[in-house]
Amino acid sequence: MKRIITDQPERIAAFVGDALDVSGFANYTAIGLEDEGELIAGVLFDYYNGASINMHVAAKPGRRWLTREFLHFCFWYPFEQLKVRRITGLVPASNRDARKFDEHLGFELEATLKDAAPDGDVLVYRMFRDQCRWLNLKVKYEQPSAF
Repeated sequence: MKRIITDQPERIAAFVGDALDVSGFANYTAIGLEDEGELIAGVLFDYYNGASINMHVAAKPGRRWLTREFLHFCFWYPFEQLKVRRITGLVPASNRDARKFDEHLGFELEATLKDAAPDGDVLVYRMFRDQCRWLNLKVKYEQPSAF
């Protein structure tokens, strides 16, 4: 059975950091998705300032993790609980899969940061609350209490 977890931010941050080859997250919260106790997806939020927050997503390859219920909770948390106006995603321009994934979720390309990644540019994606189609979904998974 799949279960959303919010009480293991260090475990989720390590999972996301390993998958994205990033370390040193600070002042973050995280949401994970377990399947039979195994962490199969993680979403880490950082740089929260009251109006916006950054989102980082990682998942185990080949695992069925991208469910509507998990997506609902991952967007419900920043937009409904934190009341941010926007979510920002930073994606290396060379990562075509991540770009396609973000655009499929409804993120829009906002800017290009020239030479900001080791292999080229970083693309800045954003989503505003009124553009998020994941907030109105019926939730089937066990929902954790507020962070």
